Amino acid sequence: MRTRLKSWVLAWGLVLVTAQFCSAAGFAIYEWSARDFALGGATVGRADDPAALATNPAGITQLDGVQVMAGVMAIHPVMDVEANGKTKTSDEDAFYFPPHFYATWKVNDRYSVGLATFSRFGLGTKFDSDWEGRYSSYEALIESVSINPNVAVKVTDNFSAAFGVEAMYLNFSQKKKLPMFGIAPGPIIVSLPDGKAQLEADGMGYGFNMGLHYQPCQYAKLGLSYRSPISMKVTGDADFSNISGVAGPSGWFRDTSASGVVTLPDSFSFGMAMYPMEKLSVEVGAVYTLWSKYDELKINFGDDVIPTSLFAPNTDETVSKKNWDDVWRFNIGVEYAALDWLDLRLGYVFDQTPVPDDTIDYMLPDSDRHIFNSGLGFHWDSWTVDLNYSYILFTDRDIDGRDDDFIYDGEVNNAGAHIGGLSVGYKF
Repeated sequence: MRTRLKSWVLAWGLVLVTAQFCSAAGFAIYEWSARDFALGGATVGRADDPAALATNPAGITQLDGVQVMAGVMAIHPVMDVEANGKTKTSDEDAFYFPPHFYATWKVNDRYSVGLATFSRFGLGTKFDSDWEGRYSSYEALIESVSINPNVAVKVTDNFSAAFGVEAMYLNFSQKKKLPMFGIAPGPIIVSLPDGKAQLEADGMGYGFNMGLHYQPCQYAKLGLSYRSPISMKVTGDADFSNISGVAGPSGWFRDTSASGVVTLPDSFSFGMAMYPMEKLSVEVGAVYTLWSKYDELKINFGDDVIPTSLFAPNTDETVSKKNWDDVWRFNIGVEYAALDWLDLRLGYVFDQTPVPDDTIDYMLPDSDRHIFNSGLGFHWDSWTVDLNYSYILFTDRDIDGRDDDFIYDGEVNNAGAHIGGLSVGYKF
């Protein structure tokens, strides 16, 4: 049954390729449509196109008839990470393509329904397998896709509310090297060629979301939305290769099953859109994400395969402390109707990192971010076509070494990402 459910989720049209690079601090994702990202995500108050299903579904009561939107974002990240006095650049050929699809239907003057498929969490980091930080991680990937139906009700002429349920599939994989040791005559402990560990696990989780939308006057709109935490159990396999050296009481690093429970955080989003001129709109907003729920990454193995030290007994679990912080994301977006068929858009985001100094690692060498956004919107008859270009600028960050975790003194610098997007919409 689990395999069938997984296959059914992955078969959903445009979600065959899921998001793999985190554009927001932590490993959250906000590439939910080209227009939305061009405005820096400042669409919680506007909530006036089908992508409102991702940002604030209460706004879909503003949409007439049946409307659909589909698109894809293209993301090219790169960063330099210094470890142990050596600098390594992440994979310069990496490109990721998170897609999105939305459909809304105004059932009557009071009720509207919608269905969204998009990605809320993702991560992709890749370095050469022989780089200095290889014992922490040299390749990590988190892929997710959410299916999110919503119902919105127009409570009054100016006030709407919405409720939705969310089913999320998540896949996690990580590759790292293992330091191998042997005993030479003497005895003398000597280093041997690295071993390799690869973890693959996936699972399903469920949550809910709510939204409110209020238009107090002709010149302003207010929006508030909430997405619940999602707790899920992921199961899979741990594979070990090129293993040599001393064997423990039951033999080290045998291929075995693996599982863990991960809690993805809840978040609140707020937006206030203002319309000072007929053709101009400005929205300011904020997102508060409770990343403190991500306090550790615990992996349980089917057998005692992880040595606690060179000569100590093996254990059946590993625990990585995270202790992430709750953080803010602030945004502003400006849209101007330059022509009857053309909209111009600009946006800016400041995103705080939730990763504290004492638990930062090479799976996610994160830092605060500035995101600069721009875009164009074309519309004629029943069609809309939105384009965006954005650049993410990561602030430089020092890393304090932790020998027990194979984290070395160094820094993250020259980090950034180019993002281009296309969304196409149609109103029936």
